[in-house]
Amino acid sequence: MKEQFTTNVINLKSYSISESDKIILMYSKEKGLIKGIAKGIKKTTSKLGGRMDLLVANKMMLNKGRNLDTICQAEALNTFFNLRSDMNKLFYAMYCCEIVTNFGIENDPNSEDIFNLFYTFLEEISLAKSTEAAMLDVIRFQLKIMEITGYSLELDNCVKCLNPPDNGEIFFSVEHGGILCNHCAENINKKIKIPYKIVEFLNTLLKEDFTTRTKYDELATQKVCDTCINLLKNYIEYYSPKRFKTTQILESIR
Repeated sequence: MKEQFTTNVINLKSYSISESDKIILMYSKEKGLIKGIAKGIKKTTSKLGGRMDLLVANKMMLNKGRNLDTICQAEALNTFFNLRSDMNKLFYAMYCCEIVTNFGIENDPNSEDIFNLFYTFLEEISLAKSTEAAMLDVIRFQLKIMEITGYSLELDNCVKCLNPPDNGEIFFSVEHGGILCNHCAENINKKIKIPYKIVEFLNTLLKEDFTTRTKYDELATQKVCDTCINLLKNYIEYYSPKRFKTTQILESIR
């Protein structure tokens, strides 16, 4: 008898392998990245239907296979419907989906934290009432996914001398993963000058829970959010084990 297991998943990618079948790449709450074959998914009579669409969360039952599991049943937990009615939200979600795909691994020890973060992000951005709110959700996700995967930014102290910088010139180093004081920055070739208020903004979002509202929910402008998303995008790309494909889409909406 085939071994069955049930897990909560979010669909990340799909690949056609025949006229009627697809392979679905998912991030699961218990097992990290998993792949399952959805047999007959392209047929109009398929019982799986829209539950196999990308960025849908399901409670899924699968038959364990040697190299590939088989999807037996799927019960939709959340379709994040409002994402589909706003192309900007959808593109942001696709970008964050690729972050999960690139940094996620099979049997991920951080699977529950990553799943919960990604689910919360999709839920929050789908309900965002403004462009700024959606962009803040992206920034929160960028910061927290890197923290969970072991690449958290150092935003309190200079990464070289370990002293807190003054409120004057502060620089950010992608390579060193954090801020530099003016003195230490003199010996670093690749660095970006950033205002102290940006550092304070990012640090606040990093330290607060995802759904905690801060003063920046009212103060942050599109320009500030755009600067932060781009800064974090460059940092994430630097440490990503795979190349990104969605960044061109991201550039088109900013």
